[in-house]
Amino acid sequence: MDEELVVQEADQADHLMRLAERAQATFWGLLGCKVVQANASKATISLDATERHLNLLGIVHGGVQMSLLDNAMGLVVMLAAPEQRTVTANLNTQFLASSKGGLLFCEAVLVHRTGRTLTLEAQVKDDSGKLLGLGLGAYRII
Repeated sequence: MDEELVVQEADQADHLMRLAERAQATFWGLLGCKVVQANASKATISLDATERHLNLLGIVHGGVQMSLLDNAMGLVVMLAAPEQRTVTANLNTQFLASSKGGLLFCEAVLVHRTGRTLTLEAQVKDDSGKLLGLGLGAYRII
């Protein structure tokens, strides 16, 4: 059984590496996201928020936070359903605090799964651990 777990983890690491390579040419890469850790139940991504990520008020744009939430939750979904095509069906976001930039982290956790729907929750925090935003997402297997 331990050997089977090692093989599953190696397959997941290989799948994650292929996803990361493909993602660089997409919105993920344009935004500047990086994988900190990821598996089929939980993922953490990071982003160094610079001037290009700010709005005219000089704070990280809400769309950047929403993109971090969607990207982190979507990463878990892709690892939890690697042979399936999935889309975001719903994303609820609560903006709790602003940030002037710097290193941001988003942690996503799979909370429920049915036949065709995966539900996740995620948090965006700055490098001091300050909670900036919360998200709840539903992802549909198509």
